[in-house]
Amino acid sequence: MDLPKSKKVIRERNNKVVYDCGDTVVKVFNGTKPAADIFNEVLNLARAEQAGIDVPELVEASKYEGSWAIATKKVVGKTMREIGDEDASKRGELTGRFVDLQLDIHKHTNPLIVHQKDKYTRMINAAGEILDENARYDLLMRLDGMPNKHEICHGDFVPSNVIVREDGTCCVCDWTHTTQGDGVADCAASYLHFKMRGADEFAENYVNTYCDKAGIARERVNLWLPIIAAAELSRGRAVEKDFLLAHVDVTDID
Repeated sequence: MDLPKSKKVIRERNNKVVYDCGDTVVKVFNGTKPAADIFNEVLNLARAEQAGIDVPELVEASKYEGSWAIATKKVVGKTMREIGDEDASKRGELTGRFVDLQLDIHKHTNPLIVHQKDKYTRMINAAGEILDENARYDLLMRLDGMPNKHEICHGDFVPSNVIVREDGTCCVCDWTHTTQGDGVADCAASYLHFKMRGADEFAENYVNTYCDKAGIARERVNLWLPIIAAAELSRGRAVEKDFLLAHVDVTDID
C-alpha cells in the first residue's frame, strides 16, 4: 500500500496511526499487531455492511512499510464528538440521536459475526493473572445466564466513531470489537468507556437515554457491567486495571 506525502494524522494510539489520505482514510497498525486481528476487523466491517449498516467502504487491506494497514473511502463530515465539542447546546439532541443510531444497529443481524458470549468467555478466561478461578467461574456463570440474542453489537460505540454527513445521515466506523448478541451489553460497554475516561455526566445521560428509548430497566445494564469489565481486563492495560476491578463486583452475582 502506498500513502501520499500529503497524508495527515487524524488520530494516534499505542497500536495504530490513522491518516487522512485525501479520498481515503488509512489505519496503520504497529508491527506487533497480529494479521488475524487485522483481517477480523476487515471481516467485521464487511459483515456489518452486508447486514445493511452504513459503514465506510473498504478499499484495501495490505502492508505499509512492513505493517498491516486498512484503507477505507473517506466519509466527509464531522464526528458526533466534534459537533458536541463545538456547540455544547447540541449535546442533548446528539445523545438522543446517538442512542437511536445504536438501537438501529441492534436491529440488524448477521449470523457469521462472532457470538458475544464466546468472545467474552475467551476474554474472561484470558484474565487469569488478574482474576482468580472463583471470580472467573462466577462471572462465566452470570454470562451463561444472560439472554441469547443475535443483535449486531458494535463493541466500541462512542461519538468519535460516528460521522455525521452534511445531509444528516450517519456512518459508523471502527468495527474492531463487533459481536452478535445482546444489545444491552453493547450499551454497558459504551457506558464503561465513558466512565473510564472521566465523562461521568455524559455516561449517566447516555445510559438513562438508552434505557428510556429501549424500554428497559437500568438493572439490565448493571448486570452486564462486571462481565464487560472482566473481559476488558484481558487487554492488560495497566492504567485501566483499578477502574475495571472496581466494576468486577462478584459478591452479588447470585
